[in-house]
Amino acid sequence: MATNSSNGTTTKSPPMPSPLRNSKFLQSNMRILVTGGAGFIGSHLVDRLMQNEKNEVIVADNYFTGSKDNLKKWIGHPRFELIRHDVTEPLMVEVDRIYHLACPASPIFYKYNPVKTIKTNVIGTLNMLGLAKRVGARILLTSTSEVYGDPLVHPQPETYWGNVNPIGVRSCYDEGKRVAETLMFDYHRQHGIEIRIARIFNTYGPRMNIDDGRVVSNFIAQALRGEALTVQKPGTQTRSFCYVSDMVDGLMRLMEGDQTGPINIGNPGEFTMVELAETVKELIKPDVEIKMVENTPDDPRQRKPDISKAKEVLGWEPKVKLREGLPLMEEDFRLRLGVFKK
Repeated sequence: MATNSSNGTTTKSPPMPSPLRNSKFLQSNMRILVTGGAGFIGSHLVDRLMQNEKNEVIVADNYFTGSKDNLKKWIGHPRFELIRHDVTEPLMVEVDRIYHLACPASPIFYKYNPVKTIKTNVIGTLNMLGLAKRVGARILLTSTSEVYGDPLVHPQPETYWGNVNPIGVRSCYDEGKRVAETLMFDYHRQHGIEIRIARIFNTYGPRMNIDDGRVVSNFIAQALRGEALTVQKPGTQTRSFCYVSDMVDGLMRLMEGDQTGPINIGNPGEFTMVELAETVKELIKPDVEIKMVENTPDDPRQRKPDISKAKEVLGWEPKVKLREGLPLMEEDFRLRLGVFKK
């Protein structure tokens, strides 16, 4: 039966899930699809989901930025399945939950093929929503703080509509995610799909691509190689960094809660780029140089989440401080680079 949503539009009842969900005699496992599950955040999410013996996890990934190495501990496990698949093509699987993470998140990768980035955000999200509609699955989209653009409101609450350049070099990602959010809510209102939207802020931790161009991985890799830490001018621009285990906890709470979102998931601790460089220098290589370089177009000046809503409705807030998380990421990078402490 149709219901009225808070914004005055009509929302249909959600489609029925698999009959196995309502079995009287045999409670089947929860079947969970993770798109982009071979990537940085996705693989950590898979690790957490696989800890529950009642979960069966299917990962779909085209390995553009992800890697099988991130999932090697689960390959061959009876509750795990890995599919090489591009979400811009339809996927026919029977699942109860969809975590839709598939999309390059680093500027180096999403600007490499901007048209493909838009197609991933738009067509990929359409395909996953079509799947959710067909099988009655709940779907969570990992949107991004980039929907706020170069914000004029600080910190950024979910009610802020953003300040985004629609024709800039970053627009394929920023506007692509904004369209993906629109699609999620239109499917929710028109077809009754159960949706969840997380706006995730800068995340760091083990398994990040070493040369993916994001600032934390850049600084740690440069320090371990003995190279100068390159800070983009003016160096006063700010970011907030959430450790990956906190991020995964927030995503899982949102998926299993009763809030559609969007909800900001991030760490409100705010650092300038110079402060981050100084911290990496202190913790990893005190004699390394810090060098200022030219900035890239449309680089936001400020980025800090207002997580009041996450605290209130999810009971979530980050636990890992930056000085606790950076050494864990350093250890992972040392192993992969073959650079060991003397």
